Amino acid sequence: MEQYNLKRGILFALFSSFCFALMGMLVHAAGDLPFVEKAFFRNIVALAFASVLFIKNRKKETVHRKIERKAIKFVLLRAVCGSVGIFGNFYALDHIPISDASMLNKMSPFFSILGCFIFLGEKIELIPMLAVCGAFGGAVLVIKPSFNFTQFFPALAGFLGGMGAGFAYSFIRKCHSYKVNGNFIIMTFSLFSSLICLPFMIAFWKPMSVQQFLILIGAGLAASGGQFGITNAYFNAPAAKISIYEYSMVIFSAIMGFFAFGQIPDALSILGYIIIIGIAVLIFFYNQRKQKKAEESNTPL
Repeated sequence: MEQYNLKRGILFALFSSFCFALMGMLVHAAGDLPFVEKAFFRNIVALAFASVLFIKNRKKETVHRKIERKAIKFVLLRAVCGSVGIFGNFYALDHIPISDASMLNKMSPFFSILGCFIFLGEKIELIPMLAVCGAFGGAVLVIKPSFNFTQFFPALAGFLGGMGAGFAYSFIRKCHSYKVNGNFIIMTFSLFSSLICLPFMIAFWKPMSVQQFLILIGAGLAASGGQFGITNAYFNAPAAKISIYEYSMVIFSAIMGFFAFGQIPDALSILGYIIIIGIAVLIFFYNQRKQKKAEESNTPL
């Protein structure tokens, strides 16, 4: 029987959510710098951490080059979709309340379900499909489509960021089936995203103050902490038992947004939060029940 430490998994998931919320607050606090410039510093810090860990642990693991060559397209697709996720999220963080941006980013689990169906050929059961549709409805309340593009476009960018992140997670799933090193995946994604940022940074470079530089380094460190936390969370416990705790990021973001910037979500956004988190809770218990039945019958999920 699978052994895991649920308490440790929950604590790491909460720690990860806090770090990612802190990253969002710091990105917003960095001021009127181009969002691509902010993304570059976030990625450079993550690249440094992932590279150190990859080099340090490489000798301890068996690397199958043939498998890595087969998986390289999925590593690259993860990098492309992950970059879309970061750029969409960072643009949204600059223009809408950070709790809204965080909630739209947390559409990723639902897009992960769609990504596994579209790109990997995995079947979608009726309840998860209904959950995707319901979550989309909740996202519409947060986005609030209108002809006021100063608000609509950033919210749409945040939604597309959540979609990119979700599709990226589906490709990570495929990479894991090829036993690709996790630090290698993060390292490749961070390098790819940083290289995309470079031309835009050169063309639209805006000098930053020492304070802004330190804030962005802090955002990169917070993002690395979030990545460390979520990796250890899923190492210590199954996704079906801890994924729901990732939504604490929205609560942390709302608290930070209120105290740091005086941001208060409007009624429609709050209703959207309730719908999306409510559906996530239902899926959580659905997966729990499904896993319990599978364990009792000793059959694969």
